[in-house]
Amino acid sequence: MNRPAYSSSVRWMVVSLLFFATTINYIDRQVIGLLKPVLEVDLQWSETDYSRIVMAFTASYAIGLLIFGRIIDYIGSKAGYIVSVIFWSLAACAHALARTTFGFGVARAALGIGEAGNFPAAIKALTEWFPKKERAFATGLFNSGANIGALVAPIMVPVILSVWGWQAAFIITGALGFVWVIFWQRFYTLPQKNKKVNQSELEHINSDPAESDANQIKPDWITLFRYRQTWTFIAGKLFTDPIWYFFLFWLPAYFSSSFNLDLKKPGWELVVVYTLTSVGSIGGGYLSTYLIKKGMPLFKARKITMLIIACTVLPIITARYAESIWVAVLLISIAAAAHQAWSANILTSAADMFPKNSVSSVIGIGSMAGSVGGIFFPMFIGSVLDHYKLLGNITAGYNLIFLICGFAYLTAWVIMHFLTPRMEPVEFKR
Repeated sequence: MNRPAYSSSVRWMVVSLLFFATTINYIDRQVIGLLKPVLEVDLQWSETDYSRIVMAFTASYAIGLLIFGRIIDYIGSKAGYIVSVIFWSLAACAHALARTTFGFGVARAALGIGEAGNFPAAIKALTEWFPKKERAFATGLFNSGANIGALVAPIMVPVILSVWGWQAAFIITGALGFVWVIFWQRFYTLPQKNKKVNQSELEHINSDPAESDANQIKPDWITLFRYRQTWTFIAGKLFTDPIWYFFLFWLPAYFSSSFNLDLKKPGWELVVVYTLTSVGSIGGGYLSTYLIKKGMPLFKARKITMLIIACTVLPIITARYAESIWVAVLLISIAAAAHQAWSANILTSAADMFPKNSVSSVIGIGSMAGSVGGIFFPMFIGSVLDHYKLLGNITAGYNLIFLICGFAYLTAWVIMHFLTPRMEPVEFKR
């Protein structure tokens, strides 16, 4: 086997930076879900109140994605990432000042706007450092930071809560972003400006076919909406992102209400769930990369991988029959891992279909659609859970939600298939 005439260590350092940013991103957004049982007692929240706070995050996240996607295409991934992380870290710390439901809503809205820059900036950075055939695996690696963040939080937050109180949990986790900015500013550059990248590696990074002259332009949003590929990405995110929000913001409460899990202690059940999601993220990215290396056409490999993943989510509909918390953990873990595998591939598919100078805008548009779904799904969740809580059987409400989760990905895949059967690259017209 011939070894490449270059060292890829710099490229994997970039992936590491993206991984840690995504880890911090998810620690900050998950803190409130872990503190929900405490805060709903202190502030007398109903399930509907909490759903509105989640909606404040997802609505602002949707707006932020649209804004940051465009900003990052213009100012670049390095500067755009710095603005995003500083903004969301300040907002995360600001939760400690809130004393009312409205105050938490404002802090969550600010957090949503700031956190929206993470994925558009990360995917743009990957397009700058990796050719298409390697992006899915690299995306799976950095995207697994979402799972590590969700894994670390159930261990970290209860300890901080028991020692210093809930305000400290927001301040300490929020401050992590400022540390990351120091490393990003110091180490991230474009490949052509990095002294550690030799000519052989630069040629490898730029080994994709040259983009046409028309694809060198930066199209406006209206132009992007004219292409089926944009709507394919929108559909994939709209139907599946809300499911991940449910896993993030309601799983602790589900285990607490259905199986009497004590959220003031480290939640090992949650640790298991989010550990397996890391396997899903990396495995999903690896599978499509493996199929490509075996000779399968790029877009066919992505589509087959996503179909397999969509079918893997289906067993979660049987969670209603789980009498043991560990059976429920297993079923939810499989579905959550499948989501992250799906996420690694759908994010990469956008980078496959669109040129580098517009990919952040497309990621922003599609992710905004996912967040719009994330606005309405919490409304539905809150009303369903309040209804069944009044009936004295809140677990039945979760069972209905798991049924929806089970079919969401297969529905998304079918719509995506009919929109773009071959998922061919976009060719802009002058």
